Amino acid sequence: MNPYALSMIVSSLALGTILTLSSYHWILAWIGLEINTLAIIPLMTKTPHPRAIEAATKYFLTQAAASALILFSSILNAFTMGEWAINVPSHPIPATLLSIALAMKLGVAPFHFWLPEVLQGSTLQTGFILSTWQKLAPMALLIQLSQSVNLTLMLTLGLLSTIVGGWGGINQTQIRKVLAFSSVAHLGWMVAILKISPSLTLLNFSLYILMTSTLFLTFISLNTKNMYELSTTWSKTPTLAALSMLSLLSLSGLPPLTGFLPKWLIAQEMIKQNMIAFALMILLSTLLSLFFYLRLTYSMSLTLAPNLSSSSLLWFNPSKNILASPMILSLLLLPLTPTIMIII
Repeated sequence: MNPYALSMIVSSLALGTILTLSSYHWILAWIGLEINTLAIIPLMTKTPHPRAIEAATKYFLTQAAASALILFSSILNAFTMGEWAINVPSHPIPATLLSIALAMKLGVAPFHFWLPEVLQGSTLQTGFILSTWQKLAPMALLIQLSQSVNLTLMLTLGLLSTIVGGWGGINQTQIRKVLAFSSVAHLGWMVAILKISPSLTLLNFSLYILMTSTLFLTFISLNTKNMYELSTTWSKTPTLAALSMLSLLSLSGLPPLTGFLPKWLIAQEMIKQNMIAFALMILLSTLLSLFFYLRLTYSMSLTLAPNLSSSSLLWFNPSKNILASPMILSLLLLPLTPTIMIII
């Protein structure tokens, strides 16, 4: 791609997200979301493959429908309440429509069907942007809307997302589809606790971005797209493979890694709110996700190529590796739990 065009597209991506994050008016937020959507499409169609074109079309249609619903519900809210500001209480009907539209933009179940197909049709680099940067603006709007949303709707979407995200990822062999269903499952946790504790949603989202970024950057550096290629990574770069295996376990939520922290705090908050049955159901649904994370870990660590020699086991040098900082953060943040709880 032409470097001038690429710089313009990346600047538009940054502009769209920053405009939405800094806006107080629904129309400005909508404009930011539209800029974001239009800026990512040239990156998706950079390789003129039928699957890439199909992915871009699906992404555009879904995002356009969600944007239309956001515009309609914000106009309806302004008509009923006389208020365009985002951070003031909204009327229940527009608030429900807005939360559904933002759930569609994020890929929360049952509005998730576009996400695995779009990620599979994109490159790992574009998938990385879709899974991290493109979720910032809708999630910021959803957090600002947290006091107006319907609790029952959020809990239903949350539980459904964790179940669908876990169930859908079990029989996948493509890394991008696995990460898409992983995204759906993690969004379920964020949406479920949104009304009760928006600060926990923000914490969970921040850690999800950190861990997903680490995994995507690892898979980009390993050039790995499916489980077969994943099983041969240990013989090529054993240290990076070992650390990415630990990142997968962290994303699954196993203690004592960073990914356990948000699940622990969210489950604890739900029990405090006397939602013990819901907490038990959402924790049990996480076991489905844990299965496919362990499957990926197994294929990385326990299926070794026969030509592995001990001389290839190189020490990890943090000063020479761009992945050092996100790797360390995505694995070792659990001891900071007391500090994080004080901040929250």
